[in-house]
Amino acid sequence: MEKYGYVAMIAFTICGSFWLEVVFKVGVLRRWKRAFSSILPISALFIGWDAYAIKEGHWFFDRDQILGIFGPFGIPIEEYAFFIFVPMAALMTIEAVVKVKPHWGRK
Repeated sequence: MEKYGYVAMIAFTICGSFWLEVVFKVGVLRRWKRAFSSILPISALFIGWDAYAIKEGHWFFDRDQILGIFGPFGIPIEEYAFFIFVPMAALMTIEAVVKVKPHWGRK
C-alpha cells in the first residue's frame, strides 16, 4: 500500500481543487491551452532540475513509495503528474478565490 503514497497525494490534490472547476465555474479547463502554456515552461525547468539532481546523486525517489514506472531521465511518472496537476490545482484555487472575492482579482 505504501507504493501508492505519491499517487494518493496527487489524487488528494485533484479532489481538493478540481471540484472548484464545476462549483465555481472557474474555466481553467475550458482554457486548457492557456493553462498549459503557463504550466509547461516551469514544469520543464523543474523536470530538468530533477533530472540533474538525480544524475548527480543529490535527489532520489523512495522506490517503496512510487509505482516504479519511470519516464525520461529516470524520473518517476508520479513526478511528471505532480508538475501538471499541482500547478493546475493552484490555478483553479486562485481563479475560485477571484470568483468569490472579485475585489482581490486583477485590476
